[in-house]
Amino acid sequence: WLAVVWVLLWGTFTPWTLVGGVAVAVAVTALFPMRTAAVRPPARPLQVLGLIGFLAYDLVVSTVEVSWQILRYGSAARGAIVEVPIVSGSDLVVTVMANGLTLSPGTMVLQIDPDRGVWYVYMLGARDRAGVERARRRALDMQRRVLVAFGSAEEIAEASMLDAGKADT
Repeated sequence: WLAVVWVLLWGTFTPWTLVGGVAVAVAVTALFPMRTAAVRPPARPLQVLGLIGFLAYDLVVSTVEVSWQILRYGSAARGAIVEVPIVSGSDLVVTVMANGLTLSPGTMVLQIDPDRGVWYVYMLGARDRAGVERARRRALDMQRRVLVAFGSAEEIAEASMLDAGKADT
């Protein structure tokens, strides 16, 4: 697929661009090998479908919320950067959480700090402390939903405690 991307970047399909694409693909994969996941997290098909449904719902709701923020406040729309604890140690699960949250309009994962066990999320619309807390809860809810689909039983329990506000964050 890297060779196809190479050909598309050049904009012409010739034998030389194809050979060059294959050469670049071989060089890139040899110089920058991808890590393989040490442990594959369990995938629960019904919960994965539920997560996909939630992401579709969240996409619609977030679009409406961002539109309302822009129409109501214009350039004075505010946002917040929220620190959220990471429950999972799996790179795959953390990636799915970050991508799921970033998929929503008005939200973006800015940084994932695995050493401290936190991630920083920007969310549009937080105008006061209550708005910041809603943004934090939203990120925790996304994390819990992803863990229900892909996480271990311990991670699900910990995420549920964080989401319910029972654990120290």
